[in-house]
Amino acid sequence: MAYVIGDECISCGSCAGGCPVGAIAEGDAHFEIDADACISCGACAGTCPVGAISEG
Repeated sequence: MAYVIGDECISCGSCAGGCPVGAIAEGDAHFEIDADACISCGACAGTCPVGAISEG
C-alpha cells in the first residue's frame, strides 16, 4: 500500500529528496505522493521532520 502525506506537512521537501523512485512532488497545499509510482519502501517517512507521512 502506498504511503500518504497528511495535512501536518510543512512543505520542507525532505521527503521528495528521500524517495528513490521520484514519487513525491509539491502539491497545492503540501507535498503529495503519487500512489501509482510509490513502491511502499518507507524511505520518505524516515525523512519527515514532523511525522506527516504514514502508510495509506
